Amino acid sequence: MSNPLSYPELATLLQARAGVTVDPGELQQPGAQFDDFGVDSLGLLGIVGELENRHGFKVTTGAESAKTPAEFIELVNSSLSTKAGA
Repeated sequence: MSNPLSYPELATLLQARAGVTVDPGELQQPGAQFDDFGVDSLGLLGIVGELENRHGFKVTTGAESAKTPAEFIELVNSSLSTKAGA
């Protein structure tokens, strides 16, 4: 079973794959948008690729188009829980 993606882990991935340093608490703020942190779809695509490598399957479709950290985490964790239950 895969562990769900957390805000601290997302912050680490943003640093490693998108070159953006963000405090996990800022990602959790209501209304936080990736645009606020300078993260674009290419940065998110790099994170999705990293997650797919870690888990060994296609994590989710559309996560690279997420506008908010909350939306991204929801999409990824939904995909992980679906795969874990399969």
